[in-house]
Amino acid sequence: MAAVKSPLTETAQKVTGNALQGALVDLIDLALVAKQAHWNLTGRNFKVVHEHLDEIVDLARQGQDDVAERAITIGINPDGRARTVADRTDLPQLEAGYLAGDKVVAAITDALAQIIARFRERITETDESDPVTQDLLIGLAAELEKQHWMFQAQL
Repeated sequence: MAAVKSPLTETAQKVTGNALQGALVDLIDLALVAKQAHWNLTGRNFKVVHEHLDEIVDLARQGQDDVAERAITIGINPDGRARTVADRTDLPQLEAGYLAGDKVVAAITDALAQIIARFRERITETDESDPVTQDLLIGLAAELEKQHWMFQAQL
């Protein structure tokens, strides 16, 4: 089986690959958490929050595809397997069962804040190792920050 030859040095590939793998795990779990909340949401603002959660899911799913494709482009095999995500995620998990809208908004706001902080670290880490990946991460961080603002405004 042929491997993809990386345009990066071995050191840059490793730094960038770690940043992309971390971003992939964050985005996969964000999509799962948001969809779980979407299915179990209750409360007065149900419709607005329910539909907004789908925006988060769409953003996270598109982002994870972009991140995984960037990883393979630089010769890194992305790992989005369920066990990998479960073992490596840093996001707090939602409770099982029905979820009150205000708790969901607070949980998603917190999850987005945590992910954004990690994305900003990855942006700094990839400054020298790969500006192309850094640009991808900057774009995703901007979208995550926009969603964070919109959820935070509902608190």
